[in-house]
Amino acid sequence: MLTFRNAVVALAACGSLLAAGGSAAADDGTPAPGTTRSGDGAKKLCKRLPKIEKRIENALERMNGDAATRGSIARLEKRVAAAESAGHTEIETFLRNRLTARTSHVTTLEQRQKDLAKVKTWCRANGDGAKG
Repeated sequence: MLTFRNAVVALAACGSLLAAGGSAAADDGTPAPGTTRSGDGAKKLCKRLPKIEKRIENALERMNGDAATRGSIARLEKRVAAAESAGHTEIETFLRNRLTARTSHVTTLEQRQKDLAKVKTWCRANGDGAKG
């Protein structure tokens, strides 16, 4: 329920936004006074590149592991087969959907690995993002 006090507070907030020149209502693309834009983040990306590569490598290694590796596709396939043989159709459906998602995630990670190789080349050619 809107009380008189809440209405006054809301009007005061609107008034302060209007007094500020409507900066919250429209963004003309210029940074606010005292702030700067950082660009596309190339320098930070180049700096974090080794950590990102390692993370993707670890994820792919885990997913491509054998049936004894937690998080692997082989282990999930084994669980799907066990649920199917036990006649647990709901569990099988759930696990099969997880398997589909995990398999597509491998494809995504492999694509990111290829993209990062290109980024790595760019970083080397551009002084780790300092030139770009």
